[in-house]
Amino acid sequence: MKRGEVKKGSATALVTGGNSGIGHCYARRLADLGYNIILAGQHEERTQAVAEELRRDFGIEVRTLIIDLATPDAGRRLYERVTADGTQIEVLINNAGTFCYNDVLKCEPERLERILYLHAMTTTLTCRLFGEQMAERGHGYILNMSSYSLWMPWPGLSIYSASKNFVRAFSLGFAKEVRERGVKVTALCPAGVATDLYGLPRDWQRFGMRIGVLLSPDSCAKRGLKALWRGRRSSVPGWWNRLGIPFCVYLPMWILRIARKYTLCLQR
Repeated sequence: MKRGEVKKGSATALVTGGNSGIGHCYARRLADLGYNIILAGQHEERTQAVAEELRRDFGIEVRTLIIDLATPDAGRRLYERVTADGTQIEVLINNAGTFCYNDVLKCEPERLERILYLHAMTTTLTCRLFGEQMAERGHGYILNMSSYSLWMPWPGLSIYSASKNFVRAFSLGFAKEVRERGVKVTALCPAGVATDLYGLPRDWQRFGMRIGVLLSPDSCAKRGLKALWRGRRSSVPGWWNRLGIPFCVYLPMWILRIARKYTLCLQR
């Protein structure tokens, strides 16, 4: 059997933000391994379309939960809706996320709240609630999507970077707490991925993949699951990205000031 493979329909995976990009690829790869899938996200039409695709291509059961995950109690509501019929989650993929490239003082307070609720509060609560369920059974997997930008607390990225730094720091500590109870937790920290998250045109995304600057969403999902099955607490896809971490951390302020001058127009 492949690593992570189960008898078809014998276990269930929950993927947040599974209706596009990396989340869609996670859902397909987990369905291919035999898992029934629960897709949780906001966009009903897109989520239903992905659900139909997974049923058709893999012959597994797929449930959809339309829910706004960027609210204070979203993690609890998600847990209650998933487990209301006794469903046990074997694999939890906390993939839902939002990108912000904007100075803090230019960002609406409501937007800041949603970023922090989604990346920090919802991730923490789902880990707490589903993690307890897994620990009681003695096995389970949790993958939290962090970001390479946690090493890049630069102007315009301060909120996004800090929220993703929290995801990794929390995941590392939580992984050590639950490992002896059979639960594996991984924080994945990808650099650029060719998705619509950053607002890049599709032509730029394809060009970025061709020159090796951007990973494809499927490659990112593949590497994330590989790290999860192996029990790695933190993983940065691509050796070249790992080599670049010290450069990001110690980048001189004068370079950042120059970069900021030319990127203010890109803030959104």
